[in-house]
Amino acid sequence: MRFSSSSGAPPRWRKALTVAGAVALAIGAVTYTGSSTSAYADVQVVTDAKTASDGKQYWVQNHLVSKDLAAQARSADGTPKKWLLVWAGDENIADTAVKDVKNLPGSLGGGLGKAKNALPGPDFLAVIDATQGSPTYGKVVNTATVGPLVENEPHHMQYVWHKGDTIYAGALFAAATYAFDVSALPQLKLKGISLPTQTLGGSVPDAYWVLKDGTAYGTYMGGPVVPGPYAYQDGSTQIGNGFAGSPGEVVHFDKNAQVLSQNPAATPQGDNAKLCDNLPQLGKPSCANPHGVQAREDLNTLVTSDYAEPRNIILDPVKQPSPYLRRPTIRTWDISDRNHPKLKAVSYLQDGPRANPADPLHSESRAVMETTVTNLPGHKGAFAETMQGGAIFYTPDITAKDPHWIEVFDDGTAGKPIYSQNDSNGASSNGGWLQTSPDDRFLYHAVQGRQKGALGPDDPGTTGGVYVLDIQKLVAAGDKVEDIKGRVDTLEKAQQGGGGDLPTVVGSAPINPGVPGAGPHWGAYDNFALGPDGFYHETTQPQHIAVSNYFVARSGLDGDHKVNLLNLSPDGKVAVDQNFRDEFTGQVGINFNRKSWPHGDFGNAKPHSELFVVADQNVK
Repeated sequence: MRFSSSSGAPPRWRKALTVAGAVALAIGAVTYTGSSTSAYADVQVVTDAKTASDGKQYWVQNHLVSKDLAAQARSADGTPKKWLLVWAGDENIADTAVKDVKNLPGSLGGGLGKAKNALPGPDFLAVIDATQGSPTYGKVVNTATVGPLVENEPHHMQYVWHKGDTIYAGALFAAATYAFDVSALPQLKLKGISLPTQTLGGSVPDAYWVLKDGTAYGTYMGGPVVPGPYAYQDGSTQIGNGFAGSPGEVVHFDKNAQVLSQNPAATPQGDNAKLCDNLPQLGKPSCANPHGVQAREDLNTLVTSDYAEPRNIILDPVKQPSPYLRRPTIRTWDISDRNHPKLKAVSYLQDGPRANPADPLHSESRAVMETTVTNLPGHKGAFAETMQGGAIFYTPDITAKDPHWIEVFDDGTAGKPIYSQNDSNGASSNGGWLQTSPDDRFLYHAVQGRQKGALGPDDPGTTGGVYVLDIQKLVAAGDKVEDIKGRVDTLEKAQQGGGGDLPTVVGSAPINPGVPGAGPHWGAYDNFALGPDGFYHETTQPQHIAVSNYFVARSGLDGDHKVNLLNLSPDGKVAVDQNFRDEFTGQVGINFNRKSWPHGDFGNAKPHSELFVVADQNVK
């Protein structure tokens, strides 16, 4: 392994686990050798480091596969490269769900087998050739590892990348936000990092939305790092129950992940005590755990969705003691002052025809994971989806003082289109990524599928996948809910569609057919198309989607750790790309369960989120 360095960071991993701020992972000392392997015999290593707020060095270390370097700028026919960046975490014994701990073989030092290492290795951004027709299509040409923090549990980046954007990448467990420079792909540089000590008002970063000025909003789902009162810049004080608890916040970052402002997601009076549980309980109950985030700058409006009080996921989860730790709320913000988002409204989603008082966890309103805005002038609507609830909601006007959200689709309607042997029950479908197409014609949705036994001992579960909805009638129906024709108000409509202006399924594709609960959690559309001038240009009609089959291992939703690419047709039809294959197994989908990576023999990795990106020189 050759090494060249652009900084003073160490050429090989020889650092003990560093824990920033109040985050105590208590894993112990870790040493990395970074040795080359037979699978990647010649790797060029280039490191870029920055000094963080604690005075210590943090770095990204590129491991570029030398044999592919000649093909990394352009394909043999001269086509410039398009890249898929995948934010992935090292898999190790710390990923074991509590229910499986009693079944572990041997001691902690013995590992778990299946290429899972006992001790943490480095987390990384994988750079994959996504240029269809390229001889290195689907190959991992670089793993850009981050350090010295390990066990970050890499989570989300932003939803779409535009030329010149910083890439913001969140570390769920370490409560850090990384900022990457991708202008010279396939090589990355580190622009900066935000540590927990810089965001004491919140923890557990989730997702990011990049503004036109290059700054970004990030959702911090968890509560203040330290339990008790936290005083914000706006003069308010919020009482929190600690790291990964409640209430969370929205952070405004500059292009280098330095904090410009922290903004409370909690209301002064608290939220509905019946619907918003907290552990430990708060004097003012709060559902403020923002997860998804998208904005319409032309409307000066930001929308965030509340998912769950996250500590039960990241701190060795047990069966949640209350279904009301999963949130039914969506928050809208006034961003007229970009650096000081002001909370305008908290909207409570309503249960639908599947709701069962004896099982509120799977009612349609539960666990609002994602939200996505419309894009075109004249459209003011937004969508939201529920993970446990298995439903999609819509409001026609996010600028309203109190936006009215209605259920417009049930995942049960897409069950059989995804896979013929699925049932039509959308409960606990584990929906994740949700995104409108740039032209507001389609809505893309990834669902992991229902795990076997989720609804009872005889529940067979469902196969997950991707489905595409035609939303044209809905977004054209007007700015008032009363103008929308059709409703999901009966079990029959939950299983077959609500009719009228409501969305209809126009495309679907299974991932891991016949395997319940192993579909995709996250995704990204490809917003670049090659023009006749030989450069990539942004398109309003994406031709590809990438998805990753992983959620959070400690939650029991581990997936198969594959990344798949799907082809999109102009009419919304979608199909898994059979040519996007793993370079080692030859199977469809890039398998992150492997022994070797360009950065060494660290075994399996967990791919959580992805983005299509093009080097600056190749995009106009």
